[in-house]
Amino acid sequence: MTADAEVPLGKLRMVITSLEMHARPSHGPAHLPAGTKAALLRADNPTVSFYRYLYNTVGEPWLWYDRRAFDDATLTGIIQDPKVEIYVLYVSGVPAGYGELDRRKDGEIELAYFGLMPEFIGKGLGRYFLTWIVDAAWRYEPKRLWVHSCNFDHPEALRAYQRAGFTPFDQETIVIEDPRVSGLIPEHVTART
Repeated sequence: MTADAEVPLGKLRMVITSLEMHARPSHGPAHLPAGTKAALLRADNPTVSFYRYLYNTVGEPWLWYDRRAFDDATLTGIIQDPKVEIYVLYVSGVPAGYGELDRRKDGEIELAYFGLMPEFIGKGLGRYFLTWIVDAAWRYEPKRLWVHSCNFDHPEALRAYQRAGFTPFDQETIVIEDPRVSGLIPEHVTART
């Protein structure tokens, strides 16, 4: 699809950029913004309701929709798989974001989901958390760590991934059903393009 092709009503053009790294980046340890009280905890066997809270709250502004369509059994099978690790960043005791490492493919780890709750964006926590989760992934010494982003993600997402050590390796444009039309995302959410 060309960038200027018209997208039919009820559909959205999504530009997906895939990024990867093949070696542990040489950055120093992650540092929290001064004065921040935070904790990072792995959610072992999270409940579906807690996971949906994280996924929906973090992802709604960026039109994350695919896991909203999963039934509870399918979602449980993913999030409670021993090779899927979900880390929650808490600030002053409140969930501030989450990251999900998927180790189900031998030799590779996908940073499947990563983001902050809307109230915590712009406070310097994203860089800290991304550095931390990249380091957590490299403890397994994978051959490749990868992530994908799209044109609906936070405007700084691609630059943040690149600062963390990821390099783009592929980009594709697809047309998707608008998840607001299907009811997976509330209609009032504005899509970034």
